[in-house]
Amino acid sequence: MKAVVYHGPRQVSVDEVPDARIERPTDVLVRITATNICGSDLHMYEGRTDFEQGRIFGHENLGEVVEVGDAVDKVQVGDMVSAPFNVSCGHCENCEHGLTNYCLRANEPGIAGAAYGFADMGPWPGGQAEYLRVPWGDFQCLRLPEDARDKQDDYVMLSDIFPTGWHATEMSGLKPGESIVIYGGGPVGQMAALSAITKGAALVMVVDRHPDRLRLVEQIGAVPVDDSKGSPVDQVMELTTGRGADRGCECVGYQAHDPQGHEDNADTLNKLVASVRFTGGIGTVGVFVPQDPGGPDELSQRGKARFDFGNFWFRGQQMGTGQCPVKRYNRHLRNLIAADKVTPSWIVSHDLSLDQAAEAYKHFDAREDGWTKVVLHPGQSS
Repeated sequence: MKAVVYHGPRQVSVDEVPDARIERPTDVLVRITATNICGSDLHMYEGRTDFEQGRIFGHENLGEVVEVGDAVDKVQVGDMVSAPFNVSCGHCENCEHGLTNYCLRANEPGIAGAAYGFADMGPWPGGQAEYLRVPWGDFQCLRLPEDARDKQDDYVMLSDIFPTGWHATEMSGLKPGESIVIYGGGPVGQMAALSAITKGAALVMVVDRHPDRLRLVEQIGAVPVDDSKGSPVDQVMELTTGRGADRGCECVGYQAHDPQGHEDNADTLNKLVASVRFTGGIGTVGVFVPQDPGGPDELSQRGKARFDFGNFWFRGQQMGTGQCPVKRYNRHLRNLIAADKVTPSWIVSHDLSLDQAAEAYKHFDAREDGWTKVVLHPGQSS
């Protein structure tokens, strides 16, 4: 089968690889029809992780079930399904407590949590390919309604970024009628903004500097905050009459840059602390890593950050962190899409074939204007 294979920093190609196949009775084999390039794929694409050469990218996957193992009971051939990026067994202690983001069985002993095609998240091949093996298929697969093929660009967001954006607002403690500031207007930040608006936030502010992203947030009623035109903290304070936002979301991660291009992994965290009111809450879903060999200084290379804990403590804030437990939210978010209450595909800029993946990575990585979200469609001609 064809798959997007990593060959070193900023080098990917669509190669012929061994077919994905049923390996255990609980497996489901999915023919991928839509798979996203995620902003977190770029950490690996840029060589800022220990992702091994020869592995397949892709953790935002949707497709049609073409084969099931003998022990699969619920999922059937022909079902259209969304596969959460968290690989999880469903019956370890963490999974039983709803913490599928930290499954104790899907990674090597001593590491909780796993994902398809992701550094340090287990051996699972990614889904930027023609086929994907989904282990523990009955537990993992979210079956989609009859309009799944027509609304693939919406439902494909259920595997990661829509639940992740929702999770950021959940961890922040957002309540209807409150204000929230979101740092990062990439795909996850856009989904956090959509989530906050869906939940009834009175004021949603999104900090970024890319005009295409800022235009997108305006389309759903959020307020764009352009940090290239002045301090985002000052702008948030002005929008909130000097009080600060009730809640905040970090949707950038460890490769944060200031408007002048200086990389600082604590930049957005410290600005969030300063932008959120006393006793407010922050949800951090941007990726941070325990080691970053390509970091700009020794501290960041050891996965540490110059976080302003003094101001954070003084303001009495709370913060939630970590990857999203997709299964906690994906069923309900699926229902919102099916009922036409939300249309997360509004961020999609490019629907491309799998063969165009290498070109797509170059444009998306360069943050070229208009490349806000790429969906690859294996089986689609170029």
